[in-house]
Amino acid sequence: MTTLDLVDEFRRYLLTERGLAVRTIEHYTEAAHAFLVARAADDARVVKEWNAADVLTFVRRGSASYPPVRMQQLCTGLRAFLRYLCFRGYTLSDLSKCIPRIARWRLATLPKSLSAEQVDRMLIRCRRDKAGGRRDYAVLLLLSRLGLRAEELRRLTLDDIYWQRGELTVRGKGRGPEPMPLPQDVGEALAAYLTHGRPASGSRSVFVRLTPPHDAYGNSEAFGHIVRHAMRRAAVDAASKGTHIFRHTLATAMLRGGASLREIGHLLRHRGEDTTRLYAKVDLVRLRTLALPWPGGAL
Repeated sequence: MTTLDLVDEFRRYLLTERGLAVRTIEHYTEAAHAFLVARAADDARVVKEWNAADVLTFVRRGSASYPPVRMQQLCTGLRAFLRYLCFRGYTLSDLSKCIPRIARWRLATLPKSLSAEQVDRMLIRCRRDKAGGRRDYAVLLLLSRLGLRAEELRRLTLDDIYWQRGELTVRGKGRGPEPMPLPQDVGEALAAYLTHGRPASGSRSVFVRLTPPHDAYGNSEAFGHIVRHAMRRAAVDAASKGTHIFRHTLATAMLRGGASLREIGHLLRHRGEDTTRLYAKVDLVRLRTLALPWPGGAL
């Protein structure tokens, strides 16, 4: 059985027998494919001959190349794949038990954000005389003004925009539809894209492919590409080059403008308070008043 055959079989199992979400299946099969490719490059031993050392070698290599959050995702998918191999009798034992836990302290670092000047530069550099530029401008405004997630952009449909009420319905992460205000500049950007940028399509999704077939995006990675292209156009060198940095940017700006953590969590639709507490560390000036003097340090 080839690598692709085994990955396809695993994908069918996740879909038909486990009933997992499409995005979860993508993550799990990506991990399975990466592991199979690594095993094929190392040696030609058959699946039944794999052992704990093979798994640990793969994890150690990945840890040297990927950040902790990516490794956690990779290890979760790999555990599911290795359990499946044991379940099907492809391996002699459950090698998923060999995968170590990846440490990641969620509140240990400061949130990465963009400056207002960097965001403005990215918006200005959008070619709004072209269809792609109108789309990019609308996407960047939705990210920067409303803090939408990439998956929320992908799920946004024409029926979610209430022009007369100035409102947008957002289908969030693990939650039901939520209404959000539609600021005038965001509404104008959306209207310009829908009128003069979005190609004719049978899809009800707001954002569709500009090249045929003009259907909805299959995953949210397309919006990450839009952000990275926008950063290159505007010569923005950011610590993070994905869509999520706009959520951090919006929250940081709100906190510095006097908003409470509760207000920030409500706007960003956080499911837990711990996620919002990350931004308590942004105001370094006020945090310094709480810090105890370091023994032996300057007074």
